[in-house]
Amino acid sequence: MQALTNRIKHVDRRKMNFLERLYLVAIFKGMLITFSHIFKKRPTINYPEKKRPFSPVFRGLHILNRDEEGRENCTACGLCAVACPAEAITMEAAERQTGEENLYREEKYAAKYEINMLRCIFCGLCEEACPKDAIYLSETFAPADYQRKQFIYKKEELLIPHPIEDPEGYKKALGNKVKKETAN
Repeated sequence: MQALTNRIKHVDRRKMNFLERLYLVAIFKGMLITFSHIFKKRPTINYPEKKRPFSPVFRGLHILNRDEEGRENCTACGLCAVACPAEAITMEAAERQTGEENLYREEKYAAKYEINMLRCIFCGLCEEACPKDAIYLSETFAPADYQRKQFIYKKEELLIPHPIEDPEGYKKALGNKVKKETAN
């Protein structure tokens, strides 16, 4: 019989001698490997104390953006929902009423905006499709939970903090997005 690859390893079927049956040599080799790992650098990062740096192209949780005055950028055009290959985004549009000019930039806004994170594949196509820079993927990852309904994020949970009422939270939510925009 001819082998298809040269990866065949022939098994030695001879009887073991007394020292081989004691497995002392094998145990000693295993202990040498174990002790050699003691002096190597640990790959584990202690998460709450230290945080691993993210890649510049990391895509995390979605954020609905606001402008500098605190108005929502989303105009409910639906391009993000159409671009989503997993169909994780659902939205309903509404007309802006008189007196709501300080809440929304355009005449239309998203009255209902939901993202099902169990369906989302974090591809970033919703971010690329948005003409108003209303949605972007942040540098935080989805927390673990036991119930499915906790992974359906509504508009209130996705909105970035108000820049006038909570400037520290606004800058923190933007993260490196501000640094990237100023560099370009």
